[in-house]
Amino acid sequence: MAKPSPFLKSASCVSGVLGLLTAGLMVSGAANAQPTPDHPVLPDTILFGAAYYDEYTPSPRAEEDARMMKEAGITVVRIAESTWSTLEPEPGRFDFTSIDRTLAAMNRNGIKVIIGTPTYAIPTWLAKAHPDVLVTRKDGQAKYGPRQNMNITNPAFREAAQRVIVALIDHVRDDPAVIGYQLDNETKAYGVAGPDVQAAFQARMRQRFGTTEAMNRAFGLDYWSNRINRWDDFPDVTGTINASLGNAFARFQRGLVTDYLAWQAALVRAHARPDQWLTQNFDLDWQGYSYGVQPEVDHWRAARSLDVAGIDIYHPSQAQLTGAEIAFGGDLARSIKGGRNYLVMETQAQGFPNWTPWPGQLRLQAYSHLASGANMLAYWHWASTSAGFETYWKGLLSQDYAPNPVLAEAATVGHDLQRLGPRLVNLKKTNEVAIYVSNEALTAMDSFAFVSGGKPRYNDVVRTLYDALYRQNIEADLISPDLDTDLSRYKLIVVPALYAASDAQLARLNAYAKAGGHLLYTFKSGFSNEDTRVRAESQPGGIAAAAGVTYSQFTIPTDTALEGDPYALGEANKVTGWMELLQPTTASVLARYTGPAWTGTPALTRNAYGRGDVTYLGFLPSPELAEKILAQAATHAGLAASPLHWPLIERSGVPASGKRVHYLLNYSAQPRVAEPQLPASRDLLTGKALAASGSLRLEPWGVAILEEN
Repeated sequence: MAKPSPFLKSASCVSGVLGLLTAGLMVSGAANAQPTPDHPVLPDTILFGAAYYDEYTPSPRAEEDARMMKEAGITVVRIAESTWSTLEPEPGRFDFTSIDRTLAAMNRNGIKVIIGTPTYAIPTWLAKAHPDVLVTRKDGQAKYGPRQNMNITNPAFREAAQRVIVALIDHVRDDPAVIGYQLDNETKAYGVAGPDVQAAFQARMRQRFGTTEAMNRAFGLDYWSNRINRWDDFPDVTGTINASLGNAFARFQRGLVTDYLAWQAALVRAHARPDQWLTQNFDLDWQGYSYGVQPEVDHWRAARSLDVAGIDIYHPSQAQLTGAEIAFGGDLARSIKGGRNYLVMETQAQGFPNWTPWPGQLRLQAYSHLASGANMLAYWHWASTSAGFETYWKGLLSQDYAPNPVLAEAATVGHDLQRLGPRLVNLKKTNEVAIYVSNEALTAMDSFAFVSGGKPRYNDVVRTLYDALYRQNIEADLISPDLDTDLSRYKLIVVPALYAASDAQLARLNAYAKAGGHLLYTFKSGFSNEDTRVRAESQPGGIAAAAGVTYSQFTIPTDTALEGDPYALGEANKVTGWMELLQPTTASVLARYTGPAWTGTPALTRNAYGRGDVTYLGFLPSPELAEKILAQAATHAGLAASPLHWPLIERSGVPASGKRVHYLLNYSAQPRVAEPQLPASRDLLTGKALAASGSLRLEPWGVAILEEN
């Protein structure tokens, strides 16, 4: 049995999270001071794999599965993260049968293994012995059954989690197949808002503000008599109507995730081999598929305790397959570790019934992940389960465990990577465009989504602009105030709806433009400070001077477009979602509104500012209009236009070979001729040469990987 948990020791004299906060163990950001160890990260090739669960198979078949995997070119599996109750059937008694059987089979077939800590789905005995382990949310306490139903700060949960983590790592650490560990699974705070967490949040506010008067002023709590006159009167914040207080609590909850992952990272490192690395499978905002910035996790902060970032990316398929979600998730995963390569821990093989890939799509999707800089691609999962909630979320194999067309297509990728993986690994990018995203802006803007009928939300704005860049083959990094990025490396920085930001953030962005950069702000930027308190000055607040524009009125557009259809878009010339009635001070007008009212009012402006300039977009454009506006901004910033446009996607970088490669991807059910205007190159997949500025044919859902000579 493991040693008593330090977590419990810290909390022994006081209640739960409050005691931990007082002890300094749960202070958000405390873990950020710990530098990531310089571990070797990955083998010098691209890993190709799947999640594997011996525990789920109708009968033991790890040896047969490993043999099939080897034949398909699979080189890595992730195991263990979902089966705590099998691994520890009762407190302190461990059964490693499935783990050992899997490791033995993978070793015999030369397949590497990533061990997942099995803490995201708790066993029945833990919920029975400690009912308070089940998370208390805004709507009450969770019931047992679903995964991710626990309070990640609960002392009893932490003690049990530590015991199973230590036992598992100690058991597998010396196995030669084990190369790394995944911490937990798609971790979030799960809405935790019980009394202990609220007490800890109150202590944080007291630490930050000192007096209730200072907090009342900062948050505007006089409104509707929400003023707090004594700390002892601090209310349950889950019912607050004050966005400043509510968003401060959301920030606190995100900090709990950062600290929880740092706690697991320190625990695993204390027991793992020095050459084994740590990751986490972050997920994205979900709108039926992976969509945008995760509202519940500060990815940039949480990733600091990891050696390599991991990401789960799921996306529409069949006729809805565009590649945009693959690119967005990959660009985010690469960016949260400052441009370092990342791991795709989960993506779909077959997935939902409406996602069963059309022939050719699985192969296209695989290379799309690599084109963004992935060093590993792993499917969820190897074989479809025959029981449970995810019976109809299908893996590479169906429930019959027999070879099928999906596995056969995946095998073409596996076999390619056996040959090309060492050449394609560690793809490095030097993008000239960045999109500036912020969790604080996300929670602040979405607090008021009801004002516009629920749309647009923050991620709608982010994805409108990101997708507009993607479709015209302008690659971008995603940068955040939570990472100290050198802004001067970019020719253009796009800032979607920076609704809540500190004066320092705005000053830094404005300084980038003043020093010669090109900055594009959208509507709702600069509106409130970091505490979601609206700036009591001419809007757009701290960016008004840099943008050379002000406004005091805004509205929801009705039948509104840009006057004169300046981008010749016809029906796509649409102003949607939100519009600000701009009043230029020093800015030039690039476009004006036309509609039932406010015809002629400026909608899009550009202002010379120091050695650079600031473009201000006062409305949410249609996707087609967004493309035109961003193309104009990119050209103005000195970026060369790509000769290709979606459905032909080009993404490039310099991999381990030292020679630049260009992934050409055809997101179309029709064959396409691409003229990428490249130097003389060779297609690594087929061996065919491409003359300088030559053209090539891409089959439906086809791929080429061109390596410059």
